[in-house]
Amino acid sequence: MSVHATSHIGETFVLNLGPQHPATHGVLRIKLTMDGEYIAQAEPVLGYSHRMHEKMAENRSWHQFLPNTARMDYLHALAFNLAYVCLVERMTGIEAPERAQYIRVITTELNRIASHLVWFGAFVLDLGGFSPLLYAFDDREYILDLLENVTGSRLTYCYFRFGGVYNDIDEDFVPGVKDFIKRMRSRIPMYHSLVTKNIILVKRLKEIGPIPAEMCRKYGATGPVARGAGINFDVRKHEPYSLYSAFDFDVPVYPEGDSMARYMVRMDEILESLRIIEQAVNRLPDGSVMADKVPKSIKPPKGDCYQAVETARGSFGIRAVSDGTSTPYRMKLRSPTYSNLSLFAEASQGMLLPDALALLGSLDLVIPEIDR
Repeated sequence: MSVHATSHIGETFVLNLGPQHPATHGVLRIKLTMDGEYIAQAEPVLGYSHRMHEKMAENRSWHQFLPNTARMDYLHALAFNLAYVCLVERMTGIEAPERAQYIRVITTELNRIASHLVWFGAFVLDLGGFSPLLYAFDDREYILDLLENVTGSRLTYCYFRFGGVYNDIDEDFVPGVKDFIKRMRSRIPMYHSLVTKNIILVKRLKEIGPIPAEMCRKYGATGPVARGAGINFDVRKHEPYSLYSAFDFDVPVYPEGDSMARYMVRMDEILESLRIIEQAVNRLPDGSVMADKVPKSIKPPKGDCYQAVETARGSFGIRAVSDGTSTPYRMKLRSPTYSNLSLFAEASQGMLLPDALALLGSLDLVIPEIDR
């Protein structure tokens, strides 16, 4: 952090949080105007890792843009992968086989749990607790091993294809997933005992960083941030895509709107994802994992289409405009984290700096997804 005195010496000063500070989780800079220990004004400064994905889409074929999706939200890359393939399949009328659809759901939900585990460990680390990070990454390794054996990657996945998935799961995948479900369910009580009920965490999060439902609507916040403010909206449940309408699961909602509510939403979502995965694994049908006669060169008919999915951080949407050629005419990516970060300036006003860092961590930011 660097401090620069302003013309109001003795009254306010400017504090630069980032872009290299570990509390910002990536190259995000927040320009804080401080009145003593209290935040008078916060101004997020973006653009340090901007890659121009939307412009890149206009210079690549529909197939060639597939790997780009994983380079946005690298913690829940498969959800971004899924949004793009679902979008193109809707535009072209391609339908993926049922087995491929089930595999997509299983792998995407495993990836969601892995994302929440990274958030959990890093968030508690921000608040001064180191041990939970080690436990969380230990559990995450099991997921990464499962996904690596099927997808060939551990982070930036490009496993889904228009009409299915790249390759079928191996014989060890289903038993491995069942073992992980049993393991993860036994670990959650330990997490609650070690962290959730810890009086230090409770004091740092409860009634800290309130974000009311109206503020979420004002800035377009979605995901755990909105559900932690009492807004019952999950794209998987309310605008179903893929096979999500076939599964029985609940949407965790907490009305308190504080940092603790956002924490609890994500912890409960891990259990709900395990429910979805268990149902999908038990119903997994036989058959092909790729549709027949998928054209090598994708050329959707003229028109535009929008597809939203529920990522670990909220509603991610893609709007694509096709002019009938093998290259998208225009593509707009709706970033959930951008909307969630937008409310930080208003929500943090008047807060103590350590409390604002707890609020920032509870938003679960992935900066490359904002700087798409």
